[in-house]
Amino acid sequence: MKPSSTTRPIALLPDALISQIAAGEVVERPASVVKELLENALDAGANRIELRIEEGGIGRILVTDNGRGIEPDQLALALTRHATSKIASLHDLEQVMSLGFRGEALASIASVARTRITSRTVNAAQASVIDSATQRVEPARGLPGTSVEVIDLYSETPARRKFLKNAATETAHCIDTLRRIALAHPQVAFSATSGGRSVLEFAAADWPQRALDGLGDDYRPAHRILDVSAGPVRCHGLLGLPTVSRARADRQFLYVNGRFVRDRTLGFAIRQAYADMLHGDRHPAYVLFLSVDPAQVDVNVHPAKTEVRFREIAALRSFVFHAIEQSLRGGLAAQGAVPEPGEPPARIVAESSPAGWLQGARRELPRASGTQAQILSFFAPEPQPLRMPLPPPVADNPPSRTQPDAVPKLGFALAQLHGLYILAQNAQGLVIVDMHAAHERIVYERLKRGLAGQGIARQPLLIPATFRAEPLEVATVDAEQQTLASLGLDLSVLSPTSIAVREVPALLAQGDVAALAREVIAELQEHGASRVLTERRDAVLAAMACRASVRANRMLSVAEMNALLREMELTPGADQCNHGRPTWVQLSVDELDTWFQRGR
Repeated sequence: MKPSSTTRPIALLPDALISQIAAGEVVERPASVVKELLENALDAGANRIELRIEEGGIGRILVTDNGRGIEPDQLALALTRHATSKIASLHDLEQVMSLGFRGEALASIASVARTRITSRTVNAAQASVIDSATQRVEPARGLPGTSVEVIDLYSETPARRKFLKNAATETAHCIDTLRRIALAHPQVAFSATSGGRSVLEFAAADWPQRALDGLGDDYRPAHRILDVSAGPVRCHGLLGLPTVSRARADRQFLYVNGRFVRDRTLGFAIRQAYADMLHGDRHPAYVLFLSVDPAQVDVNVHPAKTEVRFREIAALRSFVFHAIEQSLRGGLAAQGAVPEPGEPPARIVAESSPAGWLQGARRELPRASGTQAQILSFFAPEPQPLRMPLPPPVADNPPSRTQPDAVPKLGFALAQLHGLYILAQNAQGLVIVDMHAAHERIVYERLKRGLAGQGIARQPLLIPATFRAEPLEVATVDAEQQTLASLGLDLSVLSPTSIAVREVPALLAQGDVAALAREVIAELQEHGASRVLTERRDAVLAAMACRASVRANRMLSVAEMNALLREMELTPGADQCNHGRPTWVQLSVDELDTWFQRGR
């Protein structure tokens, strides 16, 4: 297209056009309207909020609350751009804790749809209403609180309406928006109806209950509560266990000072924390709340207010990663005796079987080669007798339901089923253990511990691998030398357009080292950290652990089965295998009684 031959003089835009331009950022779709109205209701101190939508919110959106209400002489200002009661100075902006503060939302909404606000303060004799079509304030009927009705969205800008999806899709977005907000405000009751039909309802509750209501029933038996503080920073929430992962990332809720946000760096840290227990194409579910000093967070990044910036993002990323990782890896180890630092758990080798299970790993050594064989040989030395006293036969010392403290978490072995499962009895009832998955996790954790103790073995390349690089990649290598070295990489800049790889972790030396280096650089650019090398290394160790683990159809003695149970209780992350599947399940006596109709 040729540029216009005529130029317009610089002129101020009309107020109506300014409002519609601003609305393009604030009011992306009906769910954007729902978000702004719900946040205003919460800022008004409401403890009960109702949402009603029709035609996916395109036809009508109505949000009603029982908050403080708006004085009649303030209603006209409510529809004016940059009018707000939340802040009054730059200092207020730097310390903002309210959900709304920009004074743009209602004005933007009124510029693209007919908007009617009905409000009554608790001391007022009657309500007042203002209609954006007339801009007049008139007496009205209404209970204390505020109702905002938005009719015929984008009626003033029909071109924008063409970009909306069908009513069902827009309804789903509106309900998801309410769910995100409701999870952060458990003390408030929420309800939502669409086309006159109730679609969602949250009663006032404590935050763990509200989190479970939001995630769904699948997570009630499969979650972990997290609450960790470090100075002025606190991270608490509910983590869905890897055993109940999802195909889509649609149950991930992250909040900063009560505000739902999307942050790539923190999202990356959370994925890192789950990565060791979750299959690559699955997604975890969680509800996480971060509390930080408001002065350390910039919430004024975008009108939608779902993006924030942190002054100390690297420290916060590390804090979140370690908090979640330690919580997920607690499992059985957190409930039983844990070895002293540096002391490995007892070997799964029973006195009655001096050959031991690790001889099976040694028989697998010919399948491994090079560095893998050396590492497996190093971490699978000649078996030694188990150092803990084995429990006496179950028949002589049956677990007691009245003395649960006297019985280990996973109980005592009874038998082996089909060469695949260990059946054990504990104080609660019957425990079923997938012996290969459980032992694979144990060996994997042992390999990782040993490798961490030895440090990252680095292998110099006989001929450095070089590759063509973009200026940003070159700048990243220059700036991140210390980080790259800590990952076992030695990269050097040869020219403004080329990088050389001189050393890599020994475990990964046989692959495409140039491609590996580029992946690491890309993650450093985007997230300030990289998990590429750790994932590749862990994949190698996982394969080695699989080969070193007890195989199906191998018959075990009761002593060997008990030894496995005890080591599971001492191993971090032993609740799940390396792919996120459960390693054991519990069947209570009450469940068994129900099956057999005992007591009826």
